[in-house]
Amino acid sequence: MFVKASLIALALALYTVASPVVEGLGTRIPFDRRDGMTTADGWFDHLRAIQQVVRDRNKHRQNMINLERNMGREAFNDGAEIKPVANYSAPPQKRQAEKLVDEGGDEYWAGTVSIGTPAKSFLIDFDTGSADLWVPSVNCTSSYCSLKNKYNPGSSSTGAHKSGSFLIQYGDGSQVSGPVYTETVSVAGITVKDQYFSPVNTISSSFGSQADDGLLGLAYPAISNLHQSPFFNTAKSQGAVKNGVFGIKLAKTGSELFLGNTDSSLYSGSIEYHTVKGAGFWQIGGASVRVGSQTPVSGFQTIIDSGTTIIYGPPNAVKTFYESIPNSKVYDQTNGFYSFPCNAVPSNVGFNWGGKTWNISAANFNFGMVSATDCIGAIAGQDLGLGSNVWLLGDSFMKNVYSAFSFDSNAVGFAQLK
Repeated sequence: MFVKASLIALALALYTVASPVVEGLGTRIPFDRRDGMTTADGWFDHLRAIQQVVRDRNKHRQNMINLERNMGREAFNDGAEIKPVANYSAPPQKRQAEKLVDEGGDEYWAGTVSIGTPAKSFLIDFDTGSADLWVPSVNCTSSYCSLKNKYNPGSSSTGAHKSGSFLIQYGDGSQVSGPVYTETVSVAGITVKDQYFSPVNTISSSFGSQADDGLLGLAYPAISNLHQSPFFNTAKSQGAVKNGVFGIKLAKTGSELFLGNTDSSLYSGSIEYHTVKGAGFWQIGGASVRVGSQTPVSGFQTIIDSGTTIIYGPPNAVKTFYESIPNSKVYDQTNGFYSFPCNAVPSNVGFNWGGKTWNISAANFNFGMVSATDCIGAIAGQDLGLGSNVWLLGDSFMKNVYSAFSFDSNAVGFAQLK
């Protein structure tokens, strides 16, 4: 396993700015979209939104535990801390006569990954906000695993059991946990050997209802629970990809992960890149949030996280932001959600890092109705423990841009979607 010194060495290597990011050949992985925050009839799915908040809080709680163990607290952002496990509690029914029906929206983005020899296929969430790969094991007897594809180490000639264990705790008392293995892993023809992953024996209820089988993290090794190189970093070190760059398009149709470069057929103009700050996350600084010509909050850090739909900011900063949205008000103080008039959904909210302002469409900003007149915004006030001046931008932001992530140049960039 990596020791702390080797993780620091790897992080330093990744943080060395290489030649400018280039465009060229890469490998496409189509994405399927997953459950969202809006029901089929246009109402805000409050229950699912709270489940997402709890899941995000616990995911990043584990990320901070991993970061402390791998790099030490000196790698924390100012004001960052390891939060207690977040617990889930159902919201009061505000529309008791209205049955909530979920038809599937944009909460998660998944594609196919093959593991083992012979290869077995899994439908996997690709998550820029975590750094490990896990799938269900044949030893998972929970009902949550019953409909999922499962890895059988006894059926693969390339799997090897390693010491250690994998564990993430969730607020409903459940967990994702299992042993540690190395295995041959392929994503759209990009194959790596001896990739560390966990075939988990237990799965949280928060994953049980989803069609996908597991998760593949695309963040930096510093937040790996397994203390190991994530899949894409392994692919670069083994020469399976030439460039340590990947691009993401998230949309209703045509969503794609492009490994080894960016897909210039999906965006116009050049990519506006910004240097990654800190350790572990795809974090860029000097950000401001705009509402038309107003700049209610500025000078903060942002983490780009495809593993959530929600955009999070510190509660006081989000309160200040919504003061620029006419007639907005607190809807759910505990989970940080605000409402605004449905007949005036803002289409001029955007984020800026010193270059272009990247706006969020009205459709992506609106999480749905909570009454005949009020709707919920995609920006929520929540302290995830990531730092006192850190926002986390999920796919409600990413769906409006083409996003590029470069380990080679240690940068995140955005471009205009075609």
